[in-house]
Amino acid sequence: MPALTSYTHALTALQAAKLRTLLEERGFEFQTKPYCLYAAARSKVNVCVYEKGPKIVVQGKETEDFITHLLEPEVLGEAKLGYEEVHNPEMFQPHIGVDESGKGDFFGPLVIAGVYVDGNVARRLRDIGAVDSKRISSDERIFKIAGDIRAVPGLAWEVISIHPARYNELYEKFGNLNRLLAWGHARIIENLLERVPGCPRAISDQFANPAVLQRALQTRGREIELVQRTKAESDPAVAAASILAREAFVGWLKSQSQKFSLELPKGVSPVVKQAAASLAQQHGNDLLPALCKMHFRTSSEVLSRSVSDHSNKPAG
Repeated sequence: MPALTSYTHALTALQAAKLRTLLEERGFEFQTKPYCLYAAARSKVNVCVYEKGPKIVVQGKETEDFITHLLEPEVLGEAKLGYEEVHNPEMFQPHIGVDESGKGDFFGPLVIAGVYVDGNVARRLRDIGAVDSKRISSDERIFKIAGDIRAVPGLAWEVISIHPARYNELYEKFGNLNRLLAWGHARIIENLLERVPGCPRAISDQFANPAVLQRALQTRGREIELVQRTKAESDPAVAAASILAREAFVGWLKSQSQKFSLELPKGVSPVVKQAAASLAQQHGNDLLPALCKMHFRTSSEVLSRSVSDHSNKPAG
């Protein structure tokens, strides 16, 4: 089994303070990092305690040793590493996990993925490092783990990529993102249930209105237990789905960036707006709906800027 090199866990404020004292006593070198209460490193382990939560992120070759000999016995007060099946047995029972990527990105598709696991598959996913894709910063690592996920014996998976042109049509039809997301989640669950009809349960992130997803399910989907919860990515099936969705999203961005010889950035930052403006200037405004989610405020800002630029051009 590969050694654990990354680990995340929620802390209380008291636990965060106690850990800092323990790290100081053990000679860790402290650093200042954005959004962190503190960060420290020693030998082959790095520790960041983030303000939000707070939560701890441990990385490095000595992650497992740090958790087993310091974090669990002296801070958390319980042994969890290696005891996931005792603490969370439902993670290792047959179920489907669903997640999406691209929801908050101006460029690119909305990708929804689903993964079916049983006990053996869930253990294998844990071994290959299938964690929430938001915790994996490298696109190359996303592609590598996605390939490993698809190679796991007994795992079933589905991916739906709703490319921008189709996305914009569906958004008009459904009227809001929640309904569109629910439709995509329901399609994934229904497709997987055709392949694993005996699956008793499906897990996804909590919808603002849980009934929206329930209503979107068809005959097969209405027969299973639907679990919606916050931080669903802690589940191995949902984590694997998040990686497959991210792989498809990043792959689309890379291919379109090459096609137009211009990087299409993630998110909705000023850099994104500049890239969209450059595309509109070079290829015309009609290109944007094929590459962008047009209900984002960014689209109206880019279009109004384009109109302004044209009106300010001197007459021939």
